[in-house]
Amino acid sequence: MIVITTPTGDIGRRVVDRLLGAGEAVRVIARDPSRLPMHVRARAEVVQGSHSDADTITKALEGADRMFWLVPPAGFRTTDRAKDYYLKFTRSAAQEAASRGVRVVGITTLGRGYQGEAGLLSAALAMDELIEDTGAHYRALALPFFRENLLRQATAMAEQGTFSLANAADRPLPTVATRDVAAAATELLLDTSWRGQARVPLAGPDDLTPDAMAEVISDTLGRNVRYRQVPLAEFQDAMVQRGMSPALAQDMADMVVAQNDGIYDAEPRDARATTATGFRQWCQDSLKPTAQP
Repeated sequence: MIVITTPTGDIGRRVVDRLLGAGEAVRVIARDPSRLPMHVRARAEVVQGSHSDADTITKALEGADRMFWLVPPAGFRTTDRAKDYYLKFTRSAAQEAASRGVRVVGITTLGRGYQGEAGLLSAALAMDELIEDTGAHYRALALPFFRENLLRQATAMAEQGTFSLANAADRPLPTVATRDVAAAATELLLDTSWRGQARVPLAGPDDLTPDAMAEVISDTLGRNVRYRQVPLAEFQDAMVQRGMSPALAQDMADMVVAQNDGIYDAEPRDARATTATGFRQWCQDSLKPTAQP
């Protein structure tokens, strides 16, 4: 039995579909089961609740031997610092998985070895240490910037010809497509041979600067799209104005500073860490359909 957290998220839903397609027994944890697609409700066991809750995770892991783990974004729901949020969310699941010998495939960040505060990314790295300290069998899928973050600005790209981040315009920003992450996670979940703990760095084949991304996006959409680098203070203030706690907004800003400082380059990658989907292909397959009316 394979337990899947965040089964309606960008990565989790793809993992669920791949595992069901492979004929695996799947159990999902969902706060709101009505959000699950009909085919998932029909074919997978459903445990209602949050995977941060000790009773829910105990119920979900009964008789299971594998688990896909992802901490959902804190968003506007918490006043905690990111590290506190990640550790509180993960602690019960890590201990339960270790006690049962469940093998965990988790989503985390590239950057182990970075010397400095990295906000949200430091929180993910602290989560890895927590899981590892329990002795759980763990494969940490270590990832850079998710391309799907850009989809939130697809309308602005198509209508206004711009997209914005606080990342340096001329600094390469490694990215990854969630479909490639789901493929890697599924492969590890289907592989029953591994034990112990290891990191699995993954990133796309092209490390483009945001300015270079804008050129590819322009070619794909058939209109001029430029990149605007938002001043860090403006970026941070905007999140607070939208309702994010000042503490979490600071963690988000610290993450961007670390990205601009090269945190993703702190962790070694080799050819095996390169995923299949290039940025141009992703723009054609995912961004263009989203940007078009």
